[in-house]
Amino acid sequence: MGHPVAGLALWPLSPSWHHAAMDHQGRFRRAALASGIPDDEASRFLQHLRLSIRLSGGSGGVPVGQFGGLPRLPVGMDWPSAGVTLLPFIFSVDCAALPRIDGFSLPADGSLLFFLEHEQDHLAAGEQNYGRVVYVPPGTDTEVAAGSTDSPTTGDQYDVHATLRPEYPDWFGADGDEEEEDEDDLSPFQQQLARDLERDLPHLDELRALADDLWPPFDRLASAYIGGYADEEVIRGIAEQTLAWREKTGEIVIPIAKWYSHLEKEMHQLTSEWVSLARFPAADEFYYGSFVIRQDDLAAGRLDKALSVTEFSE
Repeated sequence: MGHPVAGLALWPLSPSWHHAAMDHQGRFRRAALASGIPDDEASRFLQHLRLSIRLSGGSGGVPVGQFGGLPRLPVGMDWPSAGVTLLPFIFSVDCAALPRIDGFSLPADGSLLFFLEHEQDHLAAGEQNYGRVVYVPPGTDTEVAAGSTDSPTTGDQYDVHATLRPEYPDWFGADGDEEEEDEDDLSPFQQQLARDLERDLPHLDELRALADDLWPPFDRLASAYIGGYADEEVIRGIAEQTLAWREKTGEIVIPIAKWYSHLEKEMHQLTSEWVSLARFPAADEFYYGSFVIRQDDLAAGRLDKALSVTEFSE
């Protein structure tokens, strides 16, 4: 998107990085073939499967990051702020300790620190920045930031561990625990997606079950997710503002009766183009914080194009 998006906060960050991903797709493909599923169907399924990194507290493996407490910032760096308002520190991760995921271009090393003032971010109309991500390259001299652990800018400190989970786009069909929508309740565009899905992935249920076997559900409460699909409402907001921008600049003209149809198609396209950088519940549980970015911007290190979005929890 080559224009500002009103109502969404931007943050500057522009490192360049690349890392080698683990062969999760190869592992899945081999398991699918062993189950008798054709390779071309497994390939089509993999075009939609994304793995996200689930961050959870408690024991289990090597810690990959820290929630709450005081952050480690580069020596001499001020605590991120929006004017005179210090932004609460949410969590940090050691990039070298995180699992590598096919097609998700996080830095191979160094650390990422997330800051968000969720209430102000929710109310912001784009003129102020209440979400920030700080990338600390490897080898940087750091120190624990000055501050009090009793401050509103810090939460209870604990280590987090990483596991992987499979994710799919919202239009991909209900999982085994949900009742599928009646076709009559679907729009023509959604009905076409459902028909295409049934045609292209006749073994969809088996493929989803296979992914759950490879990356099983985790019964521990998640503190955050890194990667995966951006929330549908976030995509909807970007799509609405993208279409409105195109209309305003005269690029397109959308009849009122066709608005929802255009919106559906725009959301479908944006779902493939955008990725979630981080998602987490806010401390007061009434809000949910989210950082999203276009996949090509992430791969090219153009994190100045990223957006922070805070929503009410459902």
